[in-house]
Amino acid sequence: MGTENMAIHNAFIGLSLLVCILIPWGSFSEAELIQTLLPKNMPEEWVQRDAAEMFTKQTLFEHIDGQADLFLQYGFEKSVFATYQDKKTREKKIDLDIYDMGNVLQAFGIFSRFRNEDRPAGIGLDSSVGDHYAFFYKGKYFVVLQSTGSSSSDVQQLAMAVDSRIADNSQPPREISYFPESRIKSGSIEYFPEGLLGHQFLGRGFKATYIETDDANAKGESETFSRDSNLFIAVFENSQEAIRSLKLYHEDLSRKGVCQMGTSSQFGPNTLTGKDPYQGKVIIAHKGHYLVGAIGFENEKHVQDQLSQLIKRIKQKPCGMYQVAK
Repeated sequence: MGTENMAIHNAFIGLSLLVCILIPWGSFSEAELIQTLLPKNMPEEWVQRDAAEMFTKQTLFEHIDGQADLFLQYGFEKSVFATYQDKKTREKKIDLDIYDMGNVLQAFGIFSRFRNEDRPAGIGLDSSVGDHYAFFYKGKYFVVLQSTGSSSSDVQQLAMAVDSRIADNSQPPREISYFPESRIKSGSIEYFPEGLLGHQFLGRGFKATYIETDDANAKGESETFSRDSNLFIAVFENSQEAIRSLKLYHEDLSRKGVCQMGTSSQFGPNTLTGKDPYQGKVIIAHKGHYLVGAIGFENEKHVQDQLSQLIKRIKQKPCGMYQVAK
């Protein structure tokens, strides 16, 4: 090889190495990875209509303008969108969105906000299906399918095809398992990345709805009445932050309601009881990195039993991923 050619060759190698250094590994592979989740082996009557579209934090509003802010609040990273169409019946189509939410906690969170009733189909970690839609979460992904003119079985078949391509085997947020099963409203557990119960000082956490019943027959009446109340878990970086938030809650209730803060023989030190004029009776207890409570209830004995179960199930410290998830 001549001297001039050798110089060009060495310069090309040097430039290639510089590009590898300046462009982080995975810059392209990450963008390509989410596209690989699109189904390839579809039933012969179905075909992907157009090229898939990619969306980022900066462009998501172009695709779902009215909901983009909610997705960004839950940690949206990127997404891919594709439309599948029946080759014989052109009116039949299914729109597919796959959202990378960053981690399983945030994927569950956005899933929990979309689910308005419990209609699981055994897809992903949890799912909800209807006649013309299906959505589920698995690992860090939240998947939405919406159909026009297609059957529910077509939608579920496509959803399962996506499910089979997601290799992220992350487990569901463990806080879900802390809530007692008795009287819980099915599919009611939600995760909020901030402003739990409408209070910024509570930060992020989980809320579940429970059905309270009063046996009116015991009072000589003919009907049984029911109402909804909530158990909740607020998650903090450390125990000191949890106690600080409890004090802020005490100050808030002192201004607008009735409250008492002290030690409970049942729930230990740093326990708050009171009544919010808008949300009803409140009990909150501190445990490690958590504040655990009940709100909007009438039957104190029953809710105290539920809260005791919840506190016993709670681990002292959230796993590391939840500490950094915002």
